[in-house]
Amino acid sequence: MNVDKKPGVYSPAFFICFSSRYKVENPQIYLAVFTGLGYKLTSVFLLCKFGINEEPKEITMKTKLMLILACALSLVVMVGCAATDSSHKNQQGWTVHDMNQPRPKVVTPGIESTQEQSGKAPSDAVVLFDGTDLSQWESDKDGGPAKWIAKDGYAESVKDAGYIRTKQKFGSCQLHVEFATPSKVTGTDQGRGNSGVFLMGNYEVQVLDSYKNMTYADGTCSALYGRSAPLVNVSRKPGEWQSYDIIFHRPVFKGKQVVKKATFTVLHNGVVVQDNVALEGGTGWRGPHAASAYEPHPDKMPIKLQDHGNPVRYRNIWIRELAD
Repeated sequence: MNVDKKPGVYSPAFFICFSSRYKVENPQIYLAVFTGLGYKLTSVFLLCKFGINEEPKEITMKTKLMLILACALSLVVMVGCAATDSSHKNQQGWTVHDMNQPRPKVVTPGIESTQEQSGKAPSDAVVLFDGTDLSQWESDKDGGPAKWIAKDGYAESVKDAGYIRTKQKFGSCQLHVEFATPSKVTGTDQGRGNSGVFLMGNYEVQVLDSYKNMTYADGTCSALYGRSAPLVNVSRKPGEWQSYDIIFHRPVFKGKQVVKKATFTVLHNGVVVQDNVALEGGTGWRGPHAASAYEPHPDKMPIKLQDHGNPVRYRNIWIRELAD
């Protein structure tokens, strides 16, 4: 057998590249054919390489080993080619525009609040406070009934009543909270309309009357307290209802070490004020110029609302759990 040119010995690898580029349907069927063809062409190439003009009746062990090596190299190229060309896969691992990919779950959106009327949560949310009672909450002091006031569609913190926390525990989540600082302004700096929303009971998004109220930047309304000042101050006037929409991903611990930091994206009154911020530690107050460090804790913990001695009001609180 006389052969003038070297045949394509890596036809399986070539086919994978070809099928990735041109989106061949059922590539496994064609791959089997190409593999057989590749084996035959590889045989021809090796026979030509050794100057043999016709196929022998028996293949020597050396030739068999070289054929095995050629196929192994073909497989390496094939896998490498398939791995490097991912243009035909979407980010969930499905072929682009594959009609067999499961459709997203249908969720009925909520109704936005107005200053006069509290809104409603999306259909898949866990409602933590709808304006009627604090049955989803308990005292953070002793686990007894929450001692805050609940009336007229809102809950109001009571001085010395202490923090309240959810009975249910949460990790990564989307949290919606609406609040109003007192319409009657008293105090200044951190003593004016102070409260806080604590994710996992540890990581505080500051609540404060920051309308024409001077204080340190990382203690302003919507700050990650002591860690990250908001990008802008979009606080409304005292007494007006405001909103937080918080996208939170919990920290991950391995032993006593944090291996994945918590992240926050916060919208204050619909404006992004914390943009996927990785929290460098805790938000606990540790003196005038220090904040707490990370401390290991369970994967799910309660949401807490802070009693800081000011009668801050809350309404329309709901949460949607997110994957880590």
